[in-house]
Amino acid sequence: MTRPLILIVDDEAQILRFLGHALNASGYETCTAATGAEALAQVKARQPDLMILDLGLPDTDGKAVIETLRQTSDLPVIVLSARDQEMEKIMALDLGADDFVAKPFAIGELLARLRVCLRPARKSSDPRLRLGPLVIDPAAHRVTRDGTELHLTPKEFDLLAALAETPGRVLTHRQLLARIWGLAHVEDVPYLRVFIGQLRQKVEADPALPTLILTEPGVGYRGAG
Repeated sequence: MTRPLILIVDDEAQILRFLGHALNASGYETCTAATGAEALAQVKARQPDLMILDLGLPDTDGKAVIETLRQTSDLPVIVLSARDQEMEKIMALDLGADDFVAKPFAIGELLARLRVCLRPARKSSDPRLRLGPLVIDPAAHRVTRDGTELHLTPKEFDLLAALAETPGRVLTHRQLLARIWGLAHVEDVPYLRVFIGQLRQKVEADPALPTLILTEPGVGYRGAG
């Protein structure tokens, strides 16, 4: 069986070597690029299954690579970003990155995020979504847990469905606000937090220790993968 090909884009030779060894040992093929231009050329030449992208590149900003890539490709992209670049991560996600891992990072976390991004799209004829024990029926606007219906407001339902569509992947505050409330509300983060709190009260076994709707501090939320 063909092993997935991962393109690693970073200008630090040590990171390229470390990730190359770790990913090869975990069952992936790898190719590398040290600049944004090289990365885009590799995408065309090698057609990788996923890109791991550092934002700090010598010839261009990593966000520009994502923006250019998204004009022609839906290649999954995991961003590597320093912890003190929170807004950079948010902007990268808003431009179309699928996930991010903060530097310094644990290889186990990166591999877990990679597996989520490579997970095949759900091709079942069943139109319902699932998030842990929750079954979400978009057509009927209905959510059940163990056969019992949960009563959600329309906005709560839309919010839960958005998180369930891409389990394990982070959605930024702006992405959720634009989708559920419209572009005029993309700065209303406190409003979103209120709705997330209300939703957790209804769907989590322990709202104080959520396991279905997870917080990415300062960035957004993800449905449990």
